[in-house]
Amino acid sequence: MTAEEVLTRLEIGEDQDVEFKLAEGGLPRSLWESFSAFANTEGGVIVLGVAEQAERHELVGVRSPAKLLKVFWDAHHNPQKLSAPICADRDVSVVPADGRDLILIRVPRASRAQRPVYINGNPITGTFKRNFEGDYRCTEGEVRQMLRDASDEPQDAAILTGFSLADLDADSLKAFRNRFGSREPDHPFLALDDRELLRQLGGWRRDRSSGQEGLTTAGLLMFGTERSLLDALPHYHLDYQEQLSADPDQRWTYRLTVDGKWAPNLFNFYYRVYPRLVDGLAVPFRLDARGTRVDETHVHEALREALVNTLIHADHQSSRPITVIKRPDAFLFYNPGRLRIPREALYQGGVSDPRNPSLQKMFQMLGLGEKAGSGFQKILRAWR
Repeated sequence: MTAEEVLTRLEIGEDQDVEFKLAEGGLPRSLWESFSAFANTEGGVIVLGVAEQAERHELVGVRSPAKLLKVFWDAHHNPQKLSAPICADRDVSVVPADGRDLILIRVPRASRAQRPVYINGNPITGTFKRNFEGDYRCTEGEVRQMLRDASDEPQDAAILTGFSLADLDADSLKAFRNRFGSREPDHPFLALDDRELLRQLGGWRRDRSSGQEGLTTAGLLMFGTERSLLDALPHYHLDYQEQLSADPDQRWTYRLTVDGKWAPNLFNFYYRVYPRLVDGLAVPFRLDARGTRVDETHVHEALREALVNTLIHADHQSSRPITVIKRPDAFLFYNPGRLRIPREALYQGGVSDPRNPSLQKMFQMLGLGEKAGSGFQKILRAWR
């Protein structure tokens, strides 16, 4: 950020990625809260030497910038103050503007392995996030979610103690075989019994270090019964709503949720929800190269990608539900879990960092989803 850009931002004010601070009596205490918030969100710039008066920002500069920089770097590299020193020398600079000196601190977005970036030695009370122009203390659940993501261990690979094949819905597993077989009739996995098929898919695993063997989180999520899912994941919840009525008092016209009437695993949820999502979409008459009518559009493909990715990439240990909503003017997909790659990488495509790789493989065997980081590109293409 140049001096001219700072002066321009004074007129605009603070927002998601810019924070102004006074720093008259030294480094402000709130600097480190903003540092943590930027690092744990999308990064940003802290500008020292700006006063706020009557909702206006005024450039006042800083005294002895060299001393302030020394104090900053000492704290930055002190693990008792900051959990991860994520700034490089080029990220902190003194910028002259209108005859005054400002200090600019560019806080990069922390990597998945570095988060949570917290202060004062306590991740539960010292982790912050950025929301528009404010810094907010993260909840304990949000902190634990970051800690789970910091690990390179797949979240769906955990062996569930006390669970067995009896915790799976037999009809769901049979339907998976049928759909997989219709797509790949000669695939060798089809000759395996249920346990070996699950082993190949990541739904059953043996820990080579401990010798423990059993059903994994992925196997239960994909094929489990309702009671077993809730025993393993007490906050597990799926919610599909169609909000198609013009009556504001009618919350939904159709709803599918965890209600004891069906086996609410991810396999069943996908195949119950996707047909309803695409019902009513216009399909223009079009033939492929073999003269066969093509019955779907880019919008069908985008909805399929959105639904599959909502299920695959969720943090299923969170207390928040997976929610999919169909409205006359929009499709909404909500799942718990932070984005594991930078937002710019999501838009650029080609980067994949799955939270639940075994779930991803199971859906891939059905021709749904791909481990290429291209799903979001298909969604963008459809809506363009």
